[in-house]
Amino acid sequence: MSALSNATHFYEPKNGHGLPHSPFNAIVGPRPIGWIGSLSGNGIPNLAPYSFFNAFNYVPPIVGFASVGRKDSLNNIEASREFTWNLVTRELAEAMNESCAPIGPDESEFERAKLEQGASRVIKAPRVAASPVSFECKCTQIVQLTTQTGEEVPTWVIFGEVVGVHIAQSALVDGIYDPGRMHTILRAGGTASYYEITPDTHFEMERPKI
Repeated sequence: MSALSNATHFYEPKNGHGLPHSPFNAIVGPRPIGWIGSLSGNGIPNLAPYSFFNAFNYVPPIVGFASVGRKDSLNNIEASREFTWNLVTRELAEAMNESCAPIGPDESEFERAKLEQGASRVIKAPRVAASPVSFECKCTQIVQLTTQTGEEVPTWVIFGEVVGVHIAQSALVDGIYDPGRMHTILRAGGTASYYEITPDTHFEMERPKI
C-alpha cells in the first residue's frame, strides 16, 4: 500500500465539498437510470430520465425515483397515479439524453427524441417501444423528503408497484435475463459520465452459507 493510502478528504456537506465537482453522485453509482414515461391530463406523452432510481421490493415488485424539483413527471403521476419505466441501453443513450431537454409540458419528449411510443397493457402511460425492457407501474406513494431537522426538501420520491413487465425475447438467454447482452447503461455522476454493462465485466459470487 502507498504511504498516502490512508489520507482522506473529509467534508461536511452543509459547508461545501471543496472539490471541482461534487463527488456524491459519482460515489453512489453507477446508478440505474429511471427513464420514466407518463401522460399529462391533456393526453400529452412525457418521457424523462432520472438518475436517482432503483428497485426496492421483490413481492410485489416496487421501484422508485426521485424528482429533484417539481417536474412534469411528478405532476402527471400525481394526477394519473401511473407511469412506465424503460431500460436505457447504449443504443438508446443519445435518445435518452435528448429526452432530458427542458421543453414545456405541452410538448412531447417522444417526438423530440424521435422515439416511437409503445402501448401499455395494464395502464395508459406510454412505453418506449425500442426499449428491450419496460415496466408498467401504478403509483403507491409520493414522499417529500425532509432534512434531519424536519425541514421539507424540494425533492419528491415516487414509488410504484410494477403491474406489467415487457421483456424482448432477445434479452433472454435460456430464459434468463442478461443485462450484459442488452448493454445497459448507468449514470455515474459528474456532468456527463455514464458506464455501460458489457459481457466482459460479468463475474459471479455466491452468498455465504452457514
